[in-house]
Amino acid sequence: MFCDGCGSELQAGQSFCSRCGKQVFAASFMASPRSRVEEHIRLLAILWFALSAFSALAGVVLEILANTLFVELSRKGAPAFLQPLLGSIAIFVLAKACFGFLAGWGLLQRQSWARMLTLVLSFLALFNIPFGTALGVYSLWVLLPSQAEKEYEGLVRTAPHAA
Repeated sequence: MFCDGCGSELQAGQSFCSRCGKQVFAASFMASPRSRVEEHIRLLAILWFALSAFSALAGVVLEILANTLFVELSRKGAPAFLQPLLGSIAIFVLAKACFGFLAGWGLLQRQSWARMLTLVLSFLALFNIPFGTALGVYSLWVLLPSQAEKEYEGLVRTAPHAA
């Protein structure tokens, strides 16, 4: 533990800082330090929910356009491959949104598979400029280092659902 006044190291049970004399409260020694992954995991899950909501909305709009507007345009001479192509892209975007929701839920629930799913989605999100790229980089920064794997496994073991 360190003094929040001068930054010098404190010993357990010390009432005053030996360097600056600031009073140290015993309650500050009770709180265990949070790991880097634990500090960011909730925000990461919320951001995955938000990005997935926007992706789901975009997928629904694209599916509606593919099955209404482009059907009419293909009857009037537009290339016939556009409607199935846009429909396929819409299904891909909707599937990615569903997996994003699942990753966010898994991170909040501290599921063991959620870290790997989030990492895979993070690599895919890097191509989704600008928000997907930002979230992908942030997710990789939080979850990719080898120390992050150990910290996340520790969170999974201490999660309330673990038996």
